[in-house]
Amino acid sequence: MQASLALILALIVSPSVAVVQEDAKNPVTKVSNLLKDMIGQMEKEAEEDEEVYEAMGCWCETNDKAKTKAIADGEQAIERLTAAIEEFTGNSARLNTEISNLEKEVAKNSATLDKATAMRKKELAEFNAEEKEMLGTASSLKSAVVVLSKHHGAASLIQTEASASMTVENMQMLTNLKHTVQKHADMVKEMFTPHQQKKLTAFVQNKHHSVAPASGEIFGMLQAMKESVEINLANAQKDEAQSQSDYEALKAAKEEEIAAGTELAETKTQELATNDEKNAQSKESIEDTRDQLAADTKFLANLKEQCQNMDQEYEERTKARQGEIEACSKALAFLSSDDAHALFSKSLGGFLQVASTSTSSNKRAKLSKALKQAAQKFNDPRLSLIAVRARMDAFSEVKKSISGMIDALAKEKQDEIKHKDFCIEELNSNERDTEMKERDRADLEAKIDDLTMTVDTLTKELEALKAEIADLTTQMKRAGEDREKQNAEFQTVVADQRATQKLLDAALGILKGFYEKAALVQERATATYADDQAPPPGFKSHSKNKNSGGVMGMIQELIDEAKGLEADAIRGEEDSQKAYEEFVMDTNDSLEEATKASVSKSDMKAKAEAEKVEAETEHESTMGTLESLSAENADLHKSCDFTLKNFEVRQSAREDEIEALKQALAMFSGASFAAFLQK
Repeated sequence: MQASLALILALIVSPSVAVVQEDAKNPVTKVSNLLKDMIGQMEKEAEEDEEVYEAMGCWCETNDKAKTKAIADGEQAIERLTAAIEEFTGNSARLNTEISNLEKEVAKNSATLDKATAMRKKELAEFNAEEKEMLGTASSLKSAVVVLSKHHGAASLIQTEASASMTVENMQMLTNLKHTVQKHADMVKEMFTPHQQKKLTAFVQNKHHSVAPASGEIFGMLQAMKESVEINLANAQKDEAQSQSDYEALKAAKEEEIAAGTELAETKTQELATNDEKNAQSKESIEDTRDQLAADTKFLANLKEQCQNMDQEYEERTKARQGEIEACSKALAFLSSDDAHALFSKSLGGFLQVASTSTSSNKRAKLSKALKQAAQKFNDPRLSLIAVRARMDAFSEVKKSISGMIDALAKEKQDEIKHKDFCIEELNSNERDTEMKERDRADLEAKIDDLTMTVDTLTKELEALKAEIADLTTQMKRAGEDREKQNAEFQTVVADQRATQKLLDAALGILKGFYEKAALVQERATATYADDQAPPPGFKSHSKNKNSGGVMGMIQELIDEAKGLEADAIRGEEDSQKAYEEFVMDTNDSLEEATKASVSKSDMKAKAEAEKVEAETEHESTMGTLESLSAENADLHKSCDFTLKNFEVRQSAREDEIEALKQALAMFSGASFAAFLQK
């Protein structure tokens, strides 16, 4: 291209143009044709070499960029994996220590809770025994006060020994009261004077089993003892309630600490397993990355050596061929020159020379035509403008325009080089950033999917726990209502059976009293007399009614049956109460576990939802960044694709154009055709 334009310009500015008509058999013509064929063949070979070189250059550039990037990425990956392995190793040591400390803390809290529970059971057993005893004492004193309150101050109590015998109720009252006073001798000594103690002792040891005229002092003493016992009972119950409350608070605190410690230990154990798994994966990855890095480094070294040899070989081939083409072109130009034509005409006589005198206007017109053709060939409107000026202006203006155009082309060349470097750098940077953000997007989408599944699972589990808690609460409420009904029925049964026993005991006592007295009278009426003093026949002996034994036996059976029913009712009540307490305890444990699980899962759900919102926000930001990078990539390709694709061609064309303009400028400045040939 460059030689063609220079040759056109050289022929245009030469003093004259020769048109030679040659005989096909002329040796000069044969040589010229041979030179032309050689030049054409060499130009074709040059084009073929250029195609091979461009293909090889594209391969070299593509693989060089790919392997250079792969090596850089591998080195970064090794640095990142090395740091990750160090971090995972440190985390493993830290987590093992933390898990060990948490297990020790949980064991310590469990031991403390077990000790407190054992102590609480012991205190509760002691309280129950004490409460039972105090309730019995209070009941005994209350019964005595009630009995005495009926007769207190009544003159009718002054009875004879025969009529003052106590009822069954009074006898039981005195027996219980005597037992109570003896059992609480310390209280009696503490509350009463020795005189009062004697009176009280004499009262409870009433050998006649009669309620002697009870003085107001005895009544007051028993009333005081009852109130003291009731006060002590109330204080003991209050202390027990406080102890139970303190224990429940301690239990709740320790169970919360144990649950928190256990949960945290499980979390850290899972974290440790995940950490160790990631550490193993990182160690495996770093080995694979090192192997791949070594292979890529070796490939890149071989690639650079091969491509460098290719560049050198292409340069040598191009230089040698260019020299050959220039030599052939110069020889052809020499054979086609006016001097050569004159010489050949003289020596060979085979030339017909037609000469014409060139004028300045013809020269300018031909130069303008050549520049116009060059403008069409290079698709450069500036050459078209110079062609117009060459037709209209002086050569000085044309030279000035050519010089300006050379400078503009040189500047365009440098600007295009800078633009190419900018495009490569920005496209690579955009590609790296896009790849990183795509990885972030994939990670965030996986995380969002996992958190969504977690939230859905926790929501279902919380609904199930809520239903379970409601069901347990309903069951416990119904069990409490059933227990109240059963207890009311038990109280009625026991009261009825005890009233029955009391009534039957009274009836049986009457019968036994009668028949025992009858037996005693019969025994006293029997005496031994001498035969001569035998009285006349008296009354027939009074025999026991033959049915009396059966009646008393039946009454006794009824009493025993009533006692059996009472005992069965008491055992049934105790079993029912025990079963109810166990049910309440189990249900409360289940409620407590379900409530803790609900609170824990609510916290986990809230945490997962918060993490999901954060991940979605981050994902939205990442997608925005990816859109920006995509738009930036599109803009870069719009601005850079043409430049990168046609860079070599445009640079080569621009260099050819600059060189051609420089030769034209040199010829405009007075260089001779012979000087052109010397170049």
